[in-house]
Amino acid sequence: MNSKAWLTLLGLSALLFGCSGKKEESGKEQKGGEASAEKASPESHVKHGTNGEAIVTVDAKLQPTIGLKTEPLAEAQLAPELKAYGRVLDPSGLASTVAELVTAEAAGQVSQAELARLKTLTAQNNASERALQTAQAAAIHDSAQIQSVRLRLLAGWGSAISQRNDLPDFVQSLGALNSAIVEVELPAGEAASANPTGARLFGLGDETNSISAEMLGPAPSVDPQMQGRGYLFLVSPNPQRLAPGAAVTALLSLPGEPRHGVLVPRSGVVWANGVTWAYQQISEEDFQRTQVTLDSPLPGGWFVANGLKPGDKIVTEGGQELFSEEVKGQIGGD
Repeated sequence: MNSKAWLTLLGLSALLFGCSGKKEESGKEQKGGEASAEKASPESHVKHGTNGEAIVTVDAKLQPTIGLKTEPLAEAQLAPELKAYGRVLDPSGLASTVAELVTAEAAGQVSQAELARLKTLTAQNNASERALQTAQAAAIHDSAQIQSVRLRLLAGWGSAISQRNDLPDFVQSLGALNSAIVEVELPAGEAASANPTGARLFGLGDETNSISAEMLGPAPSVDPQMQGRGYLFLVSPNPQRLAPGAAVTALLSLPGEPRHGVLVPRSGVVWANGVTWAYQQISEEDFQRTQVTLDSPLPGGWFVANGLKPGDKIVTEGGQELFSEEVKGQIGGD
């Protein structure tokens, strides 16, 4: 073999060795990348308890990185309540009737004063018997007019309103939306065990801001559409400026022993498939989804009577991430 052929062979050998080295290094880099990716994957998984319930396990060191927070549940008590629906009444009819009453009472005062004057003059022979009889008839007419207006007031608005001593000021407050009258009706065929002692009102679609309402008494008439038992409530003051015609949801407070349960923060509720859940922390790294029934809204959360007890730790931040992890675990297990 001449020198030129020898040099060519050496060059080819060097080229092949270099390519082989690069392939080996490339394979090592790829394997190293896969191992690194495996180490970077979240150390969480889904397992099942003895009853088949899903339990999501999240490494304690990983929990802060996904924003997972828990807190113990506080005890809560709530008086018996009954759910109903209602609306804010238009006070214009009440204002008109009160104006009639004020006018009738003013006329009655004048006729009574005239009758008293004529009685004195008649006794002194300074007025005729006919004038006295006319004054008596006027006084009787005006008194009957007052009674008629009061009866219409009672029939339309109930005794709690018709017997108020401050009706003109009361109507003024209603017209200025400083207060409001709300009529609440129970569904047809449903009855309260006793008259409500008060109510918490909520605007439709708003279960976060409750409005305290004072019980005035049973509604004087039955709604032709609802055909249920009705009650009148007074909202005073009226910070949310409830206007006539506004629809409300009412939780009627009933007398009786309070119910015991827990206050579940709103951030601790997970909504899925039309059902409400909470993730309970059952160990340092294990979380189990528990179905909860949101009985009644409370400031800052929900009253829950069953399924959880005071002191139980639930997830208040990161519950949706746990649910996503649980769903992924179920898909991966199929």
